[in-house]
Amino acid sequence: MQMGLKPGPSSALLTCFKTWLCRLASSSKVQALIYFDNHATTPLDPTALDAMLPLLQEFFANAGSVTHEAGRHVAEIVERSIASIATAIGAAYDEVVITSGATESNNLALLGTCLHPRQQRRKIVSVVTEHKAVLDPLLRLQQLGFEICLAPVVQHPQVDAGRVDMDAIAALIDAETALVSVMLANNEIGVIQPIAQIAELCRGVGCLLHTDATQAVGRMKVDVDALDVDLLSFSAHKCYGPKGVGALFVRRRERRVKLQSQIVGGGQQHNFRSGTLNTAGIVGMEAAISACSKNMTSDQSRILAMRNRLYDSLNQKIVGLQLNGPALEYGEPNHRLAGNLNCCFYPFEGQSLMLATPQLAVSSGSACTSANPSPSHVLQAVGRSEEESRSSLRFGIGRFNSEDQVDRAAELLADAVARLQSFR
Repeated sequence: MQMGLKPGPSSALLTCFKTWLCRLASSSKVQALIYFDNHATTPLDPTALDAMLPLLQEFFANAGSVTHEAGRHVAEIVERSIASIATAIGAAYDEVVITSGATESNNLALLGTCLHPRQQRRKIVSVVTEHKAVLDPLLRLQQLGFEICLAPVVQHPQVDAGRVDMDAIAALIDAETALVSVMLANNEIGVIQPIAQIAELCRGVGCLLHTDATQAVGRMKVDVDALDVDLLSFSAHKCYGPKGVGALFVRRRERRVKLQSQIVGGGQQHNFRSGTLNTAGIVGMEAAISACSKNMTSDQSRILAMRNRLYDSLNQKIVGLQLNGPALEYGEPNHRLAGNLNCCFYPFEGQSLMLATPQLAVSSGSACTSANPSPSHVLQAVGRSEEESRSSLRFGIGRFNSEDQVDRAAELLADAVARLQSFR
């Protein structure tokens, strides 16, 4: 949609304007940053910081040093924290492997299961909109001889745009499939995938099911038995915990998952993942997840209202705005994360809009691919053109945001669009 505008008179003029915006953004002292990039990372919950400090200052012993009291005390603290994290996702204590974050968890899940010497199947099924932390390990497995099949997703303008095409993925999952990996909640468009339905397909052929749940844990109810998954990845820093720590659920009840370790050198954590435990990070992750669980209903209701308020305001102020991903619903979110909003501002580039609003922290896609000039593969997978993908912004609203910030953000973006429009 061209929004009724004529083609720009001069690309050189736009280049000059972008240069001026860059200088403005780099020289301005941003007094009140509005942080709407909670899909990239979240601020640390004060309760998590309070829980971590004793492990950094007083109880600093290695949890593996159980030959003395200091080490045993820390080990007990860590065990309680891991048990609490496991309970939060419906798992048992010995089913949680601590990692450095979801990227490592995904690598351990995919490479660890598929490269296990007892794994004879050589087919893996996933979805085109997966995070690079899944797609890149799959590429490595493809180079090692595995067949990789990526299912398509529902296209715009369908109301469930971004959800996996169930007929297509059902046709791909067969007796040759070793593993299926489908993200629970997408990091760019917030779509929630029907994991439990996919699990039924996996059980029918006896293959494993992994889900990258790093955008879901802390934002929605996650239960490994209700989802019926074998492996589940997540990070602490996506749910108000510290960076550098995460976990992988590895099912050991009923269906015992065989996992080939990817980091060796000590045999910690049942030989699944060697290395000294990040004790402060584990305790901080537990505190953050506990706070999310305790406040989930009230938090998500307020966040959903702010997300809808932002979209309504942007839609009123900016002609031709397009929603990326599944349609928004008022009420309990069951197909899109409450705090997720992704909009196309075509023909205005997302980068230009971000430069024009230095007071606003948003993104044009995944934080892990922000240095990559390529347009979002997720948006193109749901039917957006390359130009529309480059003209899109992702908003991630979180617990520490306010309605005043929502209103101010809409004003800033509307003003930015008006300024950019005057240069066309």
